[in-house]
Amino acid sequence: MTKRPENEPAEIGIVVYPRALMSAIHGLTDMFQVASMQSVEQSGRDAPQIRISHWKLQEDGSVSKSRDTHEGPSSGLVALILPPTLSDLPVGDRIGALPAFVREQHQRGATICSVCGGAYLLAESGLATGRTITTHWSHQDLISNRYSDIRVDTDRLLIDEGDIITAGGMMAWIDLGLKLVDRFLGTDVMLATARYMIIDPGAREQSYYSVFAPKLDHGDTIILKIQHWLHGANTKGVTLQMMADRAGLGDRTFLRRFQKATGFNPTEYCQRLRIAKSRDLLERSHLSIEQVAWQSGYDDTNAYRKIFRKILGLSPKEYRLRFSVSESVRTLGAPANPIPAV
Repeated sequence: MTKRPENEPAEIGIVVYPRALMSAIHGLTDMFQVASMQSVEQSGRDAPQIRISHWKLQEDGSVSKSRDTHEGPSSGLVALILPPTLSDLPVGDRIGALPAFVREQHQRGATICSVCGGAYLLAESGLATGRTITTHWSHQDLISNRYSDIRVDTDRLLIDEGDIITAGGMMAWIDLGLKLVDRFLGTDVMLATARYMIIDPGAREQSYYSVFAPKLDHGDTIILKIQHWLHGANTKGVTLQMMADRAGLGDRTFLRRFQKATGFNPTEYCQRLRIAKSRDLLERSHLSIEQVAWQSGYDDTNAYRKIFRKILGLSPKEYRLRFSVSESVRTLGAPANPIPAV
C-alpha cells in the first residue's frame, strides 16, 4: 500500500465468500457510510471518510472487487474484514485464493480483521500462527484442535493486536465496526455513529454471553459418569476425594484424567456449574444476591461474588441489571417482592 493522501478516504475491504453472513457484510457497509456522514456533519466536506469495497470469491477460486462506494484509484486497503459464516466453514479447497489474498493485503499494510467464524479464514492464511485470537465460544475447541499453534481466548469479545483484530460472536461485527471507525475517523465520530444507529459503544466481553458447555464426547466413560453425577446433584460440599472415590480412582489419577477429559480441574468444573445455576437465578428470579449465592452452593457471598466476576467479568448485580428478564429488576436494580430462600 502506498502512502495515502490526507484527503483520500480510508478504504476498508470486506470479503464475500459462500455462506458468509450477509447481514454482517451489509451492516458493516451501512455503518461505515453512516460514520462518513457523521464525519462530514462534524467537520465539513473535506472531513475524513471511509471507502468501502467488497472482495468476492469467484467460481474459479480467484478474488476480485465486486463493489466500491467510491470511484477512481485507491492507495490500497487500510483494513480487510473476514465476516462471520452461517455454515460451511471457510477452510480447505472451497476458499480458493482467499488465504493468499489475505496474506497479500496484510503484507501491503492492511489490518486484518475477523469476526466469529471468519477466524477460520484468518487461521487458514497463516497470519494467526503464534497469536491469541477470539471467536465465537462454540468454535473454540474446533479451532484449537485444527490449528494447534493458535491460542484461543473466547472470554474476550475483541482482541486488538494492531495489525490483526479478532472479534468473537456473530454480532461482534458491531464492536469491530466501531473500533475501526474510532481508529480511522476518531472517537467523536465513533460516538456519533453509535448514537445515530442506537447501539451501545460501551466495552463488553464475550464472557458475559458464553454458556458453560462441558465436553461430554471425550470418550472417558468413568469421567463422564462423574460429570453426569455432578450435573444432577448439588455440588455444594463435593470434594475431590468424594469424586475420586465415586470414580474408583486414586486422587492424582482422577485429577489427571478429569483435567484431560474436560479441560478443567474438578474444582473449576464445579464452580462453573454453580455459576451457570446462579446466572439463571439472577436472570429469572427476584432472589437477593445472598439468596442466589446460597442456592447456587456458596455459603460465603463475598467468595461467590469474586468467583462470579472472575468467570464472567461482571459482578452478580451488574449481570442482573444487564440480563434479567424481569422488568422490575432491570429498571430498579433491586429485587421487588423477594422470594424467601428455601
